[in-house]
Amino acid sequence: MSADAALEPPRALGPRLCAARLRSEPEDFLVEEQLGFSPSGAGQHVLLKVRKRNANTQWVARELARHGGCRPHDVGYAGLKDRRAVAVQWFSVPQSPRGPADWLDARGADYEVIEAHAHARKLPRGALAGNRFTIRARGVSASDAQLEERLASIGARGVPNYFGPQRFGRGGGNLERAAAGLRDLKPPERGFVLSAARSLVFNAVLAARVEDGAWERLMAGDLAMLDGRGGHFPVEDPDETLLERCARLELHPSGPLWGRGAPPSGGKVLELEARIAAEHPAACALVTEAGMDQERRSLRLAVRELRWQREGPQELVLSFCLARGAYATVVLGELFDLGDYEDSST
Repeated sequence: MSADAALEPPRALGPRLCAARLRSEPEDFLVEEQLGFSPSGAGQHVLLKVRKRNANTQWVARELARHGGCRPHDVGYAGLKDRRAVAVQWFSVPQSPRGPADWLDARGADYEVIEAHAHARKLPRGALAGNRFTIRARGVSASDAQLEERLASIGARGVPNYFGPQRFGRGGGNLERAAAGLRDLKPPERGFVLSAARSLVFNAVLAARVEDGAWERLMAGDLAMLDGRGGHFPVEDPDETLLERCARLELHPSGPLWGRGAPPSGGKVLELEARIAAEHPAACALVTEAGMDQERRSLRLAVRELRWQREGPQELVLSFCLARGAYATVVLGELFDLGDYEDSST
């Protein structure tokens, strides 16, 4: 199973400007979850806003379970967040004799609870509007003019919505496990390996559309996806209105998250997706055997509230907001050569 399209896909906006270093310190990478809803103020759970440093999400969840006297399985969180970083994310715990105010003293060497609110239900996976990032890149030799031009292009056009290399494990190890087959996967690794298999096919389809310039425009047979939402609708013949909405980053073409049956796309889009899937038979067979259904993911990622400033001759601080499920390193990859950088969010 080739990992080329997964680990080093083609760039869309031109050659990278220079090399850069990330995460020299955890504080160089700050991510803050944006829930998109307010705590309900009453209910059988407590919603906790937690600041963690250099700690992974699952470890923090276990610490909160220990603190609250519940099972780790009872702790909810919307998604995994980067380990080597400062991350502000939300967790939920069941109500107990500890009221919300009692949680404000919950802390450890690598985390602290900074808000606590009564809430109606356990926080489910994916329950986010998006994430806000503030990232310090070091060793940046590109000029201000080069940065200004590239960042303006990113803001206006977005970037290809690739899955980042962290999705595939260190050195693509999750893809190697995918080739072993479903029965050989241990329960703790199953979800990661299935996600990697799906992501491989998606990245390969997106890479093909980047190479022919179709990643940011709607084609007949596409399924258009609303920006920041999961809904999509078929495009039989993109008219002027749809094309204008796509140019404004309100709509995006989508690609397949592989599963049982054929993708719901049509025409040349379906032909491309079927051809790419046939090139990755092990990945497709794995997710089909697991009973996963065909789903869609936007091919393009809008980068909102993009700002930058110099802090030292070769230090750059970037801030921006992304929809849930998107990777900050994909944005940075349209700017910099990040070398052997690997995100360790799990």
